[in-house]
Amino acid sequence: MQMTFPENVPPFIAVGASGPEGLDDLKDLLEALPVGLPAIVLAVLHRPSGHVSHLREVLASRSALPVVIAQEGDAFRLGTCYIGEPAAHLSLAERSRVHLIEGANDKFRNQTVDLLFTSVAAYAKTNGIGVVLRGSLSDGSRGLADIHFAGGATMVVGRAGRATKGMPENATNYDGPIDFVGPIEKIAAEISRRIDNLVLREA
Repeated sequence: MQMTFPENVPPFIAVGASGPEGLDDLKDLLEALPVGLPAIVLAVLHRPSGHVSHLREVLASRSALPVVIAQEGDAFRLGTCYIGEPAAHLSLAERSRVHLIEGANDKFRNQTVDLLFTSVAAYAKTNGIGVVLRGSLSDGSRGLADIHFAGGATMVVGRAGRATKGMPENATNYDGPIDFVGPIEKIAAEISRRIDNLVLREA
């Protein structure tokens, strides 16, 4: 069985989080996504640029998907989660390749989610999904709106249809409707449902 995608662009799931609570959400989401998901996960967690990071190992210990530190120009692989380095921020480039944005001295520390989301809006368009997890401030709000206006899907973590305070609530209040608000396990199920609808299967 061969899989193809609209516009020949694979589905990209862009996820942004901040702080210990956001890290917990990110671990829970990667654990809840199914093995072999026919999509590419791009994950950003706010980190100081000058510190050694063990984020890959932390996420890999829970993730159902392989977790890879992206390298400039690499082609993304389906069923894989990619992260950047603390001073090399992850974004999507033309032809579904990795582009790392230099961020030494915390140049983009509180804007890294927007950097990723805006690139996904530009290149994945209707095949992009943006997910804002817990964290403080408003990073991700502008980028999630960009994904919405590009025709992609937008999601934030919350309960009973209400976004969690901080980044999820700020994204909800920024501009444009949010397609889905819910707890992590329901976000994972909604991602799987939407990805399944995007996949065109050929015998």
